[in-house]
Amino acid sequence: MMDGRDSVRHRAFTRRTLLLSGGVLGVYSILAGRMFQLQVLQQDQFTMLAEDNRVNVQLIAPPRGRVYDRFGVELANTSQNYRVLIVPEQTQNAEATLRQLAQLIPLGEARIARVLRDVKHNKPFKPVLVTEGLDWNDFSKVNINAPDLAGIEPDVGELRSYPFGPWLSHVLGYVAGPTEDDIDDDPELLSLPGFRIGRSGVERAADVELRGKPGAAQVEVNAYGRVIRELARREGEPGQDVVMTLDMEVQKLTEERLRGQSGSAIVMDVDKGEVIAIVSAPGFDPNPFTTTVTPEMWRQLNEDPLKPLLNKAITGMYPPGSTFKPVVALAALESGAMNPTNRVTCTGSVALGNHVFHCWKKGGHGSMDMHSAIKNSCDCYFYECARRTGIDAIEEMAKRFGLGQVYGLEIPGEKAGLVPGQAWKERTRKEKWTTGETYNVGIGQGALLLTPLQLCVMCARLANGGKSITPHVIKTFNDKARDLPPVTNLNLKPEHIAIVHDGMDAVVNEGGTAARSRIDIEGFEMAGKSGTAQIRKITDELRGKPFDQIPWEFRDHALFIAFAPVAKPRYAISIVIEHGGGGSKVAAPIAKDVMTLTLQRDPTAKRAFVPTLRTAGGSTAAS
Repeated sequence: MMDGRDSVRHRAFTRRTLLLSGGVLGVYSILAGRMFQLQVLQQDQFTMLAEDNRVNVQLIAPPRGRVYDRFGVELANTSQNYRVLIVPEQTQNAEATLRQLAQLIPLGEARIARVLRDVKHNKPFKPVLVTEGLDWNDFSKVNINAPDLAGIEPDVGELRSYPFGPWLSHVLGYVAGPTEDDIDDDPELLSLPGFRIGRSGVERAADVELRGKPGAAQVEVNAYGRVIRELARREGEPGQDVVMTLDMEVQKLTEERLRGQSGSAIVMDVDKGEVIAIVSAPGFDPNPFTTTVTPEMWRQLNEDPLKPLLNKAITGMYPPGSTFKPVVALAALESGAMNPTNRVTCTGSVALGNHVFHCWKKGGHGSMDMHSAIKNSCDCYFYECARRTGIDAIEEMAKRFGLGQVYGLEIPGEKAGLVPGQAWKERTRKEKWTTGETYNVGIGQGALLLTPLQLCVMCARLANGGKSITPHVIKTFNDKARDLPPVTNLNLKPEHIAIVHDGMDAVVNEGGTAARSRIDIEGFEMAGKSGTAQIRKITDELRGKPFDQIPWEFRDHALFIAFAPVAKPRYAISIVIEHGGGGSKVAAPIAKDVMTLTLQRDPTAKRAFVPTLRTAGGSTAAS
C-alpha cells in the first residue's frame, strides 16, 4: 500500500505529466495547424513567392508607332540602329574601357559621364547603352576591336528615323532617351534598352499613343540575379500608327519657298480645320537628336540669328499689319459704325492732337469706300473706321475669330498672342485707353500681336462664312478619328462676309495690292490681304530710305493671308516673313505657288488643270 506521501507524489507526478503532455500536444497542434496553413491554405501564395526567387520578369521595349501623311507617305519610322553596350561586370575599369573605346569612335566627355552614371544605377551584369546611331564604318571598328575591349558588346537595335529631316522638324519633333529626371520618376526605364520618349512636336503630344505597351520576358536567374535561361517571352504591343492631316508634297513646296528666310507658312482646310502644311523656317535635322547632339551642333543651332529651334508658326507673335483690316471692317459693319458706302478721303495722313498718323501711300488714296479701302489697303480709311467703331467692338470681333487664344494644336508650345483693349490696359499698365491706340489697332499695329496659326484660323473662319473650325494636325490614331470640339456659328451676317470677300478678291484679282500674285487658272482664283507690319517707329531718317539700306533687324515683317477658290473657298493660307518688307512683294508670291499646288492636289476637286490667262486689272502697290 502506498503511504500518504507516496500518494501525494503520485498525484503530483500525474498532474505534471498531464500538463506536460497537454502542452506538447498543444505545441504540436499549433505546428500542425501552421503547416496545414502554409502547405494547404496558402500553397498558391508561397509557390508564387518561391517561383519569384527563381524567375524574373524583364521588360521589352515596344516598337514605336509610325507616322504618315494624309496620303500614306511615311513621315517617321524605325530603322536599324548600330549601337554599343557595356557589361560592367566584364570589365575591371569601366571608365578606362570607355576611354579606350573613344579612340575608335566619337565619344565625348559628357557621354562618358552619362554612361558611368547609368552603370552606377544599374546592376553589374546588365548591359548599359554606350552609344548608338553609328554608321557601318564605326560599327565595324568596334566589332574588329571587341576582343580587346573588355565588357564592350556591339549590338543591333532599332532607332527612330525621320526621312524628311528639316522639312518636318517642328511638326513631328523628335524622340530621345530618358533623362535623369525621367529615370527618377520611373526607374524601370533603365530596363528598357533603346526606349525613347517624345521630346517635342507630335512625338511629344502623342507620346502615350505612339509608345505602345512594353513586352516581357520570363527568365530564370540564380541567387545573384544573373540570367540562366529564358522561360517565356511576350513581345511588346506596338504603338498606335498616326495619320496626320499634312500633305507632304505641299509641305515640301512650302519649305522650299521659305528657304533662306526666317518665317512661317500654314495651309488649312477651311471647313474641317485640317492643317495641310505648317512650316517654320529655317528648320533643323531632328535625326541627331534621337542619339547624341554634339556641343558644336547645339551651339550652332542656338547662335543662329534665324532661330531654327523656334517654331515660329505657333510661338512667333507679330503685329498682323493690314491682314487685320478685314476684322476691323466686320466689327464696323456689325456695330453699325460704318456701312459699305461711307467714304473717307485719304490725303496720306491723319492728325490726332499733336501726332500724325501716316498712310502707307504718300499723297494718299483719295476718296475710299470699304471695298476700295480693302482693295488698296488704305490706312487712313481704317484709322477712321476704327475710331468710329471703338476698341471694344474690335476686340470682341477679334476674339470671335479665335484671336488671343490657343486652340490645343497637337504641337506643344502654342502661344495665345495678344488682343488689347481697355480692360487689358487698365489691368496691365494701370492706364486709360487712348484714341491713338485705337488708330494703331485699326491697321493691325500697336499692342496687337498674333501668331501665324491665328492668322490662318482667322482667314479660314472668314472664308467659311463664320464657322469656328479648330485647327489640328492629327487625322487618326490606328484608323480612329480623333475627337474635336463642335463647330459653332460666329453669328456673322452673310452680307457683311460678302463685302469683305469681295474686297479681298479685289486685292488679288482686280488690280489691288497683290495683283501680281493672281492665280491664272480658272476655278483656282485666290482672294487675299497683304500686310506690312512695322516692328519699330519709323524715324525721319528711315522714312523713304531704300529697303536694302535698312538693317535687317529693323525691317518690316511681310505678311499675307488668302483663301481659294474665291467662288467656293476650300483652303486658307497665312504667310509671315520676318523682316521681309512688303507683304504683296514677298509673302503673296509664296502664297500663290503653295495655294496652286494645294488646289491641284485637292482630292475632292474635279477640275482640268489647264492654265487660263486672265486680263490684268491694274497695277500693284505695296501694303
